[in-house]
Parts: sequence; structure tokens; C-alpha cells
Amino acid sequence: MLVKGIGGFYYVKTENGCYECKARGVFRKNEIVPTVGDRVRIRVISEEKKLGNLEEIYPRKNLLIRPSISNVDHFIIVAPAKSPDFDTFFVDKLLVFCELYDISPLLVINKNDLDCGEAFGHIYEKIGYPVIYASTRTKDGIEKIREEIRGGINVFAGFSGAGKSSILNEIIEGGDLQTGEISKITRGRHTTRHSELFEILPDTYVADTPGFSSLEIDFSIPNLDELFPEFLELSCQFKGCSHTKEKGCGVLEALQAGKIAPSRYQSYIQIYEKIKDIKPWHKK
Repeated sequence: MLVKGIGGFYYVKTENGCYECKARGVFRKNEIVPTVGDRVRIRVISEEKKLGNLEEIYPRKNLLIRPSISNVDHFIIVAPAKSPDFDTFFVDKLLVFCELYDISPLLVINKNDLDCGEAFGHIYEKIGYPVIYASTRTKDGIEKIREEIRGGINVFAGFSGAGKSSILNEIIEGGDLQTGEISKITRGRHTTRHSELFEILPDTYVADTPGFSSLEIDFSIPNLDELFPEFLELSCQFKGCSHTKEKGCGVLEALQAGKIAPSRYQSYIQIYEKIKDIKPWHKK
């Protein structure tokens, strides 16, 4: 697995160790950029010096461009129940990314020692999203998080004050960090210049990547409504309905009947208004 790329060098972790590799020219010719998270095949040049050539990139499950990482399995969204307040739009925006890129989400409602957070959690549990209530003070939920992310590539996102770094520290402390570089995962985000994967448990990686907490939806999404699972369960009589003002719209009727959380609908509207005039060819 490609665990780090910097300055034209790619570091690939194998069962025989980590090799520093250069990519074949064919990748540049075909405008293919090797990306952290890629499953790759390398040719060893020097076993002693752990040098090799990157020969092939296997098909990707998904690819996030900004920040750049591939084959993400789990997206852990850390949102505090209190102090600061729970941010529903932040959570909903990242859940849209998960739906769009086929990533399994996990919502961690942190600081449940200050507020149980169930008022927020029930909104997402009702839709079918997994929710864990956690606290680094009481250690609630920490072992559950560790079990949920076991196996695969994990991305953590949480706005300032959410407690993401504290949760990572707890998870790593109870695991077996293969690289022995805990500080690199928990260092300040402003000092991170490149993506990197760290193995915290066997075959379990955490991405140390700048920018996940500030992901923006600034590209065309023709099927935005399909990325809100609770909308799919409703029948709307209008094909291509925007679900914003159409009389007789099934989504609007469900909203009025209390079958859709107002916060979720407001997030849908906020995203819809931002991207409705973006042409498909503007996708970034």
C-alpha cells in the first residue's frame, strides 16, 4: 500500500518493509498520479536500501481529490454534543461525501459527559447511520470506535474543539502503532503538508491528511436528493423534482408530517442552493 508521497517519491508498505519508490514515466504520460491509499505493485531495485519502482496501480474503490487519498473505507465524523454546539450542517455535508464516494460513515458524538447527545444521534440512527456516543474523560465509546474502524483506511474529520485529536490519542494508545510516530498523527493540522497513512492496528490505517474538516461541496451533483437516504424512501410524483417548492412534492409533505428532520432538510436546501447553477463540466 502506498502510505506516503512527497517530492516525487512514493513510500510503499509491503510485508517485507517499506520501500522508497519512483513512479514509471507511463503514469505521467497517462496523467495518472499515484495517491496515498493506492494498492500498488512495485519492482524492487535494492532490497538492502529498500528502493523500488512503482509499476502498477490497482483499480481504486474511490478517490478524493482535495485532499488527495484513495480507497477510503471509513469516514469518522467527530461532532461534539456540546461545547461547541453540535453542527448539523457539518455532519450532513460529510455524509453526502460518504454517499457520493461509497465510504462507510461513522458518526461519533463526542463529549457525552457534558450532554448525552441523543437528541442529535437519534436523527441519524433513524436514517440508518451508525452512531457512537463517546467521551475521552469517561472513556465511553472508545473501544467501540476502535472496533468499528478495524481493517481498512480511516479518515477522521472534526471541526476545531470537537475533540478529534483526543479521540485519536485514545484509540492509538490502546492499539499497536506500527510506525511508532504517534505525534505525527496528532500534530497541528496547519503544519501538515502532505497526506500520510499510519498503521494503528494490523491492517488498520488512519489518514494524517490536511483539509478533511473543511471539505466543500462546490461541484455539480445531479442526484443530490439520492444522497439523502431518507428521501429515497418517499414517493414523489414529480420526476426530477427539486423538493424545494413544488406543490404535492412527497419530500415536502413528509417534512410537514414530521417524517424528515428539519435540520436534514435545511442541509439539503443549503447544498442545493449552492450547487444548482454549477454546470456538470465544472465538477472539480
